[in-house]
Amino acid sequence: MADSISSFWGPVTSTIECCEKNYVYSSYIAEFYNTISNIPTTLLVLVGLINALRQRFEKRFSVLHISNMILAIGSMLYHATLQHVQQQSDETPMVWEMLLYMYILYSPDWHYRSTMPTFLFFYGAVFAFVHAVVRFGIGFKVHYVILCLLCIPRMYKYYIYTQDTSAKRIAKLYVATLFLGSLCWLCDHVFCKQISGWLINPQGHALWHVFMGFNSYFANTFLMFCRAQQRGWAPKIVHFTGILPYVKIEKPKTQ
Repeated sequence: MADSISSFWGPVTSTIECCEKNYVYSSYIAEFYNTISNIPTTLLVLVGLINALRQRFEKRFSVLHISNMILAIGSMLYHATLQHVQQQSDETPMVWEMLLYMYILYSPDWHYRSTMPTFLFFYGAVFAFVHAVVRFGIGFKVHYVILCLLCIPRMYKYYIYTQDTSAKRIAKLYVATLFLGSLCWLCDHVFCKQISGWLINPQGHALWHVFMGFNSYFANTFLMFCRAQQRGWAPKIVHFTGILPYVKIEKPKTQ
């Protein structure tokens, strides 16, 4: 949306803008709420990463948490500047993150262990290059949705084969935050003109960031639980400060 005060970063060059007035609170931050709403994600990532490292989960989960962190930082840079270069630092990690989820979900049943990660790595590299040159618009959104849909069947399979009620509850929280976040994003996008006339902007895109931060955390926690079951690590769901769930495991002494 139109600038309210002078811009430190110059004219907007990104192909997408959200329903938030630019440079209202600072000349250094284009979309204030859309920028700071990534902070909860970074804090949740730190909790998940520390847990993965402390209990020596497989490296894939440390990489997954770091990928979530990179995405949150990229989103902050993009919304703070609204520059095309920073837009790539937001959108490209979104695709890389989904490719990583696909690897974690499908790798246990993949017979050729090096083929799948090699393919996904080159796929992500090619996408990053092409997206930087072509500047996908709606094509990026369609591509991202397709990657998400490819993950759903395996997530559902994990859910129906999980007997632990606490783990199932986390999976339900994953679905709920995805639904609520998507609803906020859609309302912010579709009803922007009407929202702009309101006395208070509910900041739907910022709420999308918050909900998706929790969504990623719940997804990671559920997948860590399922993987620990596959490895025979006797996982159970416990709660940090009685609120935030995480996975606690007991590895056999031989491991």
